Amino acid sequence: MRLSRYFLPILRETPKEAEIVSHRLMLRAGMIRQESAGIYAWLPLGLRVLNKINAIVREEQNRAGAVELLMPTIQSADLWRESGRYDDYGKEMLRIKDRHERDMLFGPTNEEMITEIFRAYVRSYKDLPLNLYHIQWKFRDEVRPRFGVMRGREFLMKDAYSFDLDEAGARHSYNRMFTAYLRTFARLGLRAIPMRADTGPIGGDLSHEFIVLASTGESQVFCHKDFLDYEVPPADIDFDDASVMQGVFDTWTGRYAATEEMHDKAAFEGLPADAQVSARGIEVGHIFYFGTKYSGPMKAVVNGPDGKETPVQMGSYGIGPSRLVAAIIEASHDDNGIVWPDSVAPFHVGLANLKVGDAGTDAACADLYARLEQAGVDVLYDDRDERPGAKFATLDLIGLPWQVIVGPKGLADGKVEVKRRRTGEREMLSPDDAVRKIAG
Repeated sequence: MRLSRYFLPILRETPKEAEIVSHRLMLRAGMIRQESAGIYAWLPLGLRVLNKINAIVREEQNRAGAVELLMPTIQSADLWRESGRYDDYGKEMLRIKDRHERDMLFGPTNEEMITEIFRAYVRSYKDLPLNLYHIQWKFRDEVRPRFGVMRGREFLMKDAYSFDLDEAGARHSYNRMFTAYLRTFARLGLRAIPMRADTGPIGGDLSHEFIVLASTGESQVFCHKDFLDYEVPPADIDFDDASVMQGVFDTWTGRYAATEEMHDKAAFEGLPADAQVSARGIEVGHIFYFGTKYSGPMKAVVNGPDGKETPVQMGSYGIGPSRLVAAIIEASHDDNGIVWPDSVAPFHVGLANLKVGDAGTDAACADLYARLEQAGVDVLYDDRDERPGAKFATLDLIGLPWQVIVGPKGLADGKVEVKRRRTGEREMLSPDDAVRKIAG
């Protein structure tokens, strides 16, 4: 993509309303624009990151055996009355009426709707286990939306819902999603620690939040330092083997880890002093096992092996891709801007022409651009007639993993400058070597 043809509205000054690093950088880097309190338009650069996060989330959900569908954002209040949550949920739910005065709502979550879909089609235990997921925009009318997309009113969520015949099957489904979440966050460049959590309005008796440690985190968390070194489950792990899944769960829950709400001060202080980690944390995922909380009142039953009707055991599993964009920035930035992990960077390399209009630099950049694109590398080519300093500042701000800087002085020696954004390491390489290094 040529920057001269792209829509990248960089801000020189930080907007006053931006309180945290990710909000400041997302606004300055032209990733989002606030349209009203807690509601943002996703501009092209931000949308590219969001789409890459969604792709990784999908791959890991599919790997774990979940099946994608898509549910509507507007739901009937009648479904929520069936479960008993319509009056209990609170003012965060945006309640509306259609033109026929029917009670509707803008969905904050989808337990009721997925239960209704399940009960309409599944009758036999032979169709279980089943895990259905979607990625959908949601709305919760936060009393005080803050921190940009970290706590907005409209947000993108991946929701998965598992259905099983019995508790043993449901626990296995929970462990599968637990494992998939560890893999997902690792692929996004994050070290996420599962912590026992309050179930809140979702309900149930087993719940874990996945927390990323960051100095700008929203809450205090406490854990054993061993979590920082645990190996993430491999891509070829057997999700169908219950003992393997239980082993992953046991390993990653075998040490102390708690959010502030669930913190046991005595237990934490009983750890060796050098094993105690007390830090700020950002929640990036939340999973729940809640048994028959919804299937019971909504009569989502299957015929069991004995021929008797049995309410299915359910769990739900959430990841917020839009929130993850901010969380990644909070965990990966420096004084000059964002430092994207390779897996979610909007472009892999920024190519800067330091003397637009010069025959040599124009030709060299055109050749590099074509060869990198041919090698499958996403390139943002800064072909604007701007000062070099402005180009360097833009590339650092938007945080692309690689920068290739082409100027007359370097080309006189047959070289271009290659910079690794994360480390700041710079090399003067031939164009051929630059392509090999970046595309390799």
